[in-house]
Amino acid sequence: MITIEYEHLVTFSVALIIAFFSTPIARGIALRAGAVNVPRDNTRMHKKPMPLLGGLAIIAGFVIAVVYGFASRDLPRFLFFLTRLESLGLIFGALVIVVLGIVDDIRPLGAGVKFVFQLLAAIAVVATGTRITSITLPFASNSNNGMTYILGETIAFIISVLWITGVTNAINLIDGLDGLAAGVSGIASVSLFIVAVIRGEDDIALAAAALAGAIFGFLPYNFNPAKIFLGDTGATFLGFILATLAIEGTMKSVTTLALAIPILVLGLPIFDTLFAILRRVSNGKPIGQRDRGHIHHRLIDMGLSHKMSVVILYLVSGTLGLLSIVLVDKGLLPSIILLILIVMFMIGGARNMSDMNKDIPACGHPAKPEGKDMGEAGLEAAPGTRRPDNAVDASDHQSTSNKGKGQSP
Repeated sequence: MITIEYEHLVTFSVALIIAFFSTPIARGIALRAGAVNVPRDNTRMHKKPMPLLGGLAIIAGFVIAVVYGFASRDLPRFLFFLTRLESLGLIFGALVIVVLGIVDDIRPLGAGVKFVFQLLAAIAVVATGTRITSITLPFASNSNNGMTYILGETIAFIISVLWITGVTNAINLIDGLDGLAAGVSGIASVSLFIVAVIRGEDDIALAAAALAGAIFGFLPYNFNPAKIFLGDTGATFLGFILATLAIEGTMKSVTTLALAIPILVLGLPIFDTLFAILRRVSNGKPIGQRDRGHIHHRLIDMGLSHKMSVVILYLVSGTLGLLSIVLVDKGLLPSIILLILIVMFMIGGARNMSDMNKDIPACGHPAKPEGKDMGEAGLEAAPGTRRPDNAVDASDHQSTSNKGKGQSP
């Protein structure tokens, strides 16, 4: 049974309120600092300059809500937590990501420079104890718990660093439409929150609730038409926090679901990033070079509107999050059944999605042929419809009229 405590709701609400009222402040800071995104190529979906640094509002809401939530529950325990080496590594890594994002939003940095600092942040986190310790393959053994591989120190270190840097960049790469990265991250946060509540991981649940509240407080300003963007400050921070929450919440445990849950929760940005890397490598282009091959670009190129594309990707992300929750709560078989049912409807809807923008002729009949009036086209378009006896063709009427004009009185 899922039990959401009032502490979770209070933390969520505090983060939401602070982020909501901090966003206009962040927008003003961005304009004064010159942190403005100017569209210069066809990979940018906006047409006018847009302020960045929206992530500052999310960071403010998240940090204040987390401090308030943990300190109000048990202040001595919270102060002890801050002095732990693992906590210091998380704080240092987050600071590196935030400072890097602010600098990049004001004065864009090269992809290589950013990746080096992201590696530094990830290494600081992993070196102080936050790491993936095992990988379980559910179908690799006849036992119900699958085959569990305990990772050696070096392998665990490398996989953990790659996970954190990969998810950090994955959220940044899908930040291509108004509200997309923030919304997908919010859905992932809610999914991690529910999973943590089911598993009894109260600390992770509280942190996930704070992150979700901060995101939803910012989202009204970021949804199409956006007034402010996340910027690298927000997108990389969200990816970094989600990656570390996933490790602390599920990937540290030695269970069959340890690997599947975070991959499902963050499935959309993860797979979009993997396909982007493969696409660019196969085309001989640098991995960090922008292109219009991301899934949100493809939906726009199919003729879908900006908002419809974002909503579709929200639903995909929500479906993956729902599967992760069912997987934890009900097990593998119900998750597979749910996945098959949803995929069936998704395929049916996708096949007819392109017809949504087509005009429908009146009464469901084809549009009238040129050169015929509405009455005649309608009569011809409806088989079995009898013409009135007193109906006169336009040509007959014209002929009679011309004859009348040629006769003398």
